[in-house]
Amino acid sequence: MRVILAFVIFCVGAVLALHFSMNAAVGKTVANPRMGNALFWIIGACTAVVIGLTGWDAAFWGAVREVPVWLWGAGVLGAAMVFAIVAIIPQLGAGTTNIVLLSGQVLGGMLIAHYGFLGSPVERINAARVTGALLAVAGSALVVLGRFPWRQ
Repeated sequence: MRVILAFVIFCVGAVLALHFSMNAAVGKTVANPRMGNALFWIIGACTAVVIGLTGWDAAFWGAVREVPVWLWGAGVLGAAMVFAIVAIIPQLGAGTTNIVLLSGQVLGGMLIAHYGFLGSPVERINAARVTGALLAVAGSALVVLGRFPWRQ
């Protein structure tokens, strides 16, 4: 089951790269990345409501009151992250932007899992995980540089 889930999230990562590039193209087309990002969130909100309604549960609204106020900041973080990404893609390119983003996700994910933050299952940092993270960051550096550093 873990292999299937890993494959699904791998595919989501690939779609994420497309998604960010599409959003950047909207910002470029309307000549305003901020408004392009706003349009993205309006369409995304409508889609999220439709998806949410397919799993309607009368107890939902009661449970909403239990969510700590600070967790609602995830919406602010999401909007700010997407804006930053779509503003950077035209400058650095989709490949470089997404590979550097991935490196940040690897390191951030390791820290979140190590401490079990936000209820994440604890996965302690060990030598194998550090090695994997370093390889991911080194691989990202090669992609960003576009060549082997010793062959300049």
